[in-house]
Amino acid sequence: MGQVKIITDSTADIPKDLAEALDISVVPIKVHLAGQSYLDGVDLFPSQFYQKMREITELPTTSQPSPLEIAEFYRKAIQSGAKQIFSLHISSKMSGTYQSCMLAKAIAQEEYPDAEIMVYDSKSVAYALGVIVVLVARAAKEGKTLDELVQLADRVREKQGLVALVDTLEYLQKGGRIGKAAALVGSLLSIKPIISISEDGEVTAIDKARGKNKAFSKVFELLQQKVPVGPVYAAILHADQEEDAKTWLNKVKMMYDVREEIVVDIGPAVGTHAGPGTVGCLLVPLEQL
Repeated sequence: MGQVKIITDSTADIPKDLAEALDISVVPIKVHLAGQSYLDGVDLFPSQFYQKMREITELPTTSQPSPLEIAEFYRKAIQSGAKQIFSLHISSKMSGTYQSCMLAKAIAQEEYPDAEIMVYDSKSVAYALGVIVVLVARAAKEGKTLDELVQLADRVREKQGLVALVDTLEYLQKGGRIGKAAALVGSLLSIKPIISISEDGEVTAIDKARGKNKAFSKVFELLQQKVPVGPVYAAILHADQEEDAKTWLNKVKMMYDVREEIVVDIGPAVGTHAGPGTVGCLLVPLEQL
């Protein structure tokens, strides 16, 4: 273990093998589906989740972990030798998880007053959060200090670009995660909403296009505005859209100097609100970190 233990939640959508390799502990979000409750990434995984979504009429819901559940993660990290914990989480505008973490911090520090726990509001979600956590965890393994890790997280959050295409805004609207998006997208047939995450951590519609092909082209126009040129870390996020994810990755490779790439399943906690059919592209300009 490095000198700083890294903890996040399952909305980061970090692949399990990658989290294990980087010693990242992941607090599961609860997903409530068809009368049953599951732990995201523990007993509910993307493939079975999207299959279930197709079979039911009632939309799933999510709930944040309790402070006591999160405090147990902090407790285990301290008992394993961590003197400092860097806990990075979904935007506080999208979930109560950040507030649960702040309460968990108080619980853990009452028991272990010498432990230093930094709770970080990523103002993001999905692998836009995940990539922050991954890059921070790598830096932690290299021996970077907690202050240096916080500064790195800030830079990644500020410089990254995320643009995603959703089939419908229905899931975001009903889940209360849509922010200003509803004002920009009508209910006309074949209109494809294009979304991103605002600087203050809300999901917002940034454009729309009629038809999948036009929307696809528009996504990459918008990405070029956010991240012009240079070497990038590229991630494709998808909700049960493997073929589309391959197409998106090929497009990114044509446009950018991709130094590292990853294709990530959008997990149940995020997929509950984004909905099946969502595909997104995340770019991190490496020279600006």
